[in-house]
Amino acid sequence: MKLVTPKFISKSAKWLLFLFFFGICSVGMAQYGNNNSSFWSDVRYGGGLGLSFGNDAFLISVTPQAVYQINDFLAAGVGLNYTYSKVGDTSFNAVGGSLIALANPIAALQLSAEFEELYVNQDFGFFSEDYWVPALYLGIGYAAGPVTFGIRYDVLYDDFKSLYSTPWLPFVRVYF
Repeated sequence: MKLVTPKFISKSAKWLLFLFFFGICSVGMAQYGNNNSSFWSDVRYGGGLGLSFGNDAFLISVTPQAVYQINDFLAAGVGLNYTYSKVGDTSFNAVGGSLIALANPIAALQLSAEFEELYVNQDFGFFSEDYWVPALYLGIGYAAGPVTFGIRYDVLYDDFKSLYSTPWLPFVRVYF
């Protein structure tokens, strides 16, 4: 029996996600055995929602994430991303996933590293284009409870393929 996966998931992304899940589950199970706490009680959920519309333009973005709080200073997790945009006759779909690591060296400071890979389909009306876009965001933010405000930089930024017009992106991150 052959396992069928969507064409937008690359082989390297599958292995990376498998290794990441295996590592998180191993850490969680090791901690579960040591202090009788449940793995799932240390998982926090969050993400982002975006909605924008204007004169003949529309954008919606949904980016759920889950992170495992390894200890008081370090968390790691996974996320999904879907973005749809339409401006005039041009439409844009991006779907993919991300791996994120968060470090809080002090309570109010959060450092982050997030690798994201998206499969992009652009339809210009008279032709369409499909491609992959990797991004590696390094960020710094001010953390206040479950909310973090900050800025991140895409070190893999490409003027022609990246989703955004600049490698510098502000963010608001919320986890429950």
